[in-house]
Amino acid sequence: MITAFDRTAVEVGAALALPSPKARELVRQADALHTRLPGLGALLAAGEVDYDTVAMVLDRTDLVHEDVMAQLEAALLERVRGWACFSRKQLRDAVDALVKEVDADAVKQRRTRAYDQRRVSVAAEADGMAVVRGTMSAEDGAALDTRLTAIAKKVCACDPRSLVQRRADAFKALTLGEPFGCMCGRNDCPDALAATPVASTPVGSTPAAPPRQSLPMGRQVVLNVIASAETVTGLGNAAGYLLGYGVIDAELVRELARDATRRLVEAPRFEERQALTYRPSDALARFIRARDLTCRFPGCTVPATRCDIDHTTPFDHEDPAAGGWTVPWNLACYCREHHRHKTFDTGWRDQQLVDGTIIWTAPTGHEYRTVPAGVGLFPGLGRARNSAERRRVAAARQRLHRHRDASTYNRYRNQQARDEVRNRRWRNGFRGRYLLFKGEFAHNAPSRSPFGRFVNDPFEPESLPPDWHPPPQDRADPDEPPPF
Repeated sequence: MITAFDRTAVEVGAALALPSPKARELVRQADALHTRLPGLGALLAAGEVDYDTVAMVLDRTDLVHEDVMAQLEAALLERVRGWACFSRKQLRDAVDALVKEVDADAVKQRRTRAYDQRRVSVAAEADGMAVVRGTMSAEDGAALDTRLTAIAKKVCACDPRSLVQRRADAFKALTLGEPFGCMCGRNDCPDALAATPVASTPVGSTPAAPPRQSLPMGRQVVLNVIASAETVTGLGNAAGYLLGYGVIDAELVRELARDATRRLVEAPRFEERQALTYRPSDALARFIRARDLTCRFPGCTVPATRCDIDHTTPFDHEDPAAGGWTVPWNLACYCREHHRHKTFDTGWRDQQLVDGTIIWTAPTGHEYRTVPAGVGLFPGLGRARNSAERRRVAAARQRLHRHRDASTYNRYRNQQARDEVRNRRWRNGFRGRYLLFKGEFAHNAPSRSPFGRFVNDPFEPESLPPDWHPPPQDRADPDEPPPF
């Protein structure tokens, strides 16, 4: 069921180009300030409290019972102005203390809800790095912290990494089921003798560069990287794209591609019969995901690998030839949330152009335009053509090639004709002024100036005959120095 809250969040996300979680959070905060804490909202509008303070208060009071909200807000309004210099922790403790005074059960509910919302997220960071954030119970967090430190210390004193770096490597080893060992590089290192994965023993250690082990569940991690063939082979240095992360540099592309399985992604050449099937082929699906990179709804950043491939014009299962073909300009990546908003009639409409541009129309009538992100990074993923269109384009190119020389000469002749007429008018103008100044003596006293003897010549016609031709075009390089 799509609620009014869901519809509002989608419209806010499109208008502000925000991902869905951020848009939902803004709508939730606005609703709370309007219905639960209107006095705090008035202070925010007047600039007497900052947004971060308001966001903290809303987060810590969202489970307080409605019957005591008025009492809580009155206490908040008395004290919130004095919290301007509080740190985040001091502010959180102050709000929690107030909540405990008016509704002790809300504190218990917060703990239960917080545990239910435990999660791990990975976000892109600059310079080819990523940030891993996790939320878990306090005891589990303390145990993980102790475990990482214990693993990081099980190397010899010659290991070149800092403790912080070794903890990061230990976290990766625990997560991927890989071995963890010393990187000193010495043959006699006692911590480089064993090759037991960290996931199997508490203090396993391995050589500096052990082979990758499979995950304990028997599943392999698959990373999808899109890059040009020139970058992969070392002939170019254009950036690549790691799906789920973002842009990566050429050196990292080549490092990841060294032992990877490679597939060619290009605009697929399809026949009309292939367009009449509902499911896109593997090649077409790879092309669509590489072209779009993310969900095509405005502001959405869900990676294309986690999106559905949807027909912009619905596929006609009863008569496929009637419309909704499975072709690149009728397919796009939508995350499940925005796919639902389009499928269930919520007022959103999408229209896709032949170059992959999608025009979204909101229930309010506002229009938002999104372009495929992959085309900007990889121009080879541009518009795809069917066989008939490819033949038409090839014939047009041959026809233009045959007429290229004639077209080039016509452009040169037209430009020279314009210059010739302009020069004749300029010279005739000087002749007229010379005649005006000299009068009847102009013919008996010709000009002797080395720069203006053309005034002695008769007036030239200022129109050219149809058979006029310019002098032969000089194809010499104008920047070539003369032979001194």
